[in-house]
Amino acid sequence: MLPPAFRSSGDLLADRRYDYAMAAKADGDLNAAADLLVQALEIAPGWAAGWFALGEVEAGRGAAEAAAQAYRRALAIDPADTLGARLMLARLGMGDPAQAMSSAYVTALYEDYAPRFEEALRRRLSYRGPEMLLDAVTRACAASGRPLRFATMLDLGCGTGLAGEVFASVAGAIDGVDLSARMADQARRRSAYRSVQVGDLGAFLAARDGATADLVVAADVFIYCADIGPILAEARRVLTPGGFCAFTVETHGGNGVALGAALRYAHGEDAVRAALATGGLEPLVFEPAAIREEAGRPVPGVAVVAAKG
Repeated sequence: MLPPAFRSSGDLLADRRYDYAMAAKADGDLNAAADLLVQALEIAPGWAAGWFALGEVEAGRGAAEAAAQAYRRALAIDPADTLGARLMLARLGMGDPAQAMSSAYVTALYEDYAPRFEEALRRRLSYRGPEMLLDAVTRACAASGRPLRFATMLDLGCGTGLAGEVFASVAGAIDGVDLSARMADQARRRSAYRSVQVGDLGAFLAARDGATADLVVAADVFIYCADIGPILAEARRVLTPGGFCAFTVETHGGNGVALGAALRYAHGEDAVRAALATGGLEPLVFEPAAIREEAGRPVPGVAVVAAKG
């Protein structure tokens, strides 16, 4: 589903044909949907969302090349790729999945999602990522003889502040960052955070002095990062000696990093362990963790707590 800001072409006739096309698509009549979208785009040829929708319909009826052409038109109009056209091209085998995720896409996704984020994640998807990470951190502290107390925690991709709220009892000060301003606004309303910034998590880490945080948490964030090695290396730099980095990833049974149908990255165990080695972090906890459900089924994942030596 496209964010609301991208549904209108600015032309009433084109919008009506789009609406009829979406109704036809919902009824399973992809041929009619494609015809109606072509009509809409004849009226509004500079409408990125219309081309993106046509790409989805063409892909649905097995016309991969036509779908790719439509996605490329959307990308030419919207080079920041707010709609995720590169991701769709990668799914068609016509682009590098590792380079397909744009910050503009993730930002738009969560700007739209923010008002209903917690209800959807907690109630419909049974999301328990922060709680699972706190449990893993607690066990890592016990095993290493470290007190369960962290003077400064960084919350990467803090969203509405779920992780901050869960970790507040063991962290003295929590600083968060998120790409979405609307998500960050909700996090600021919680008493858990000292500060919440809007921006990229890599830049957020790079701007901090070294050895100034005791705990870095990334709950359900790396699903939008193909290569997490550089992020883990930056996390290590900002951690104090003996500090922890705790994170979750979605995973799959094979090797490497895969872009799934839900347009999220799943990291194989080999990829996660390689990223930890690149980042110079020693895993203390590395265990299966289904942090959410989809269609009533657990999504395979891994919870990791790693230490800076």
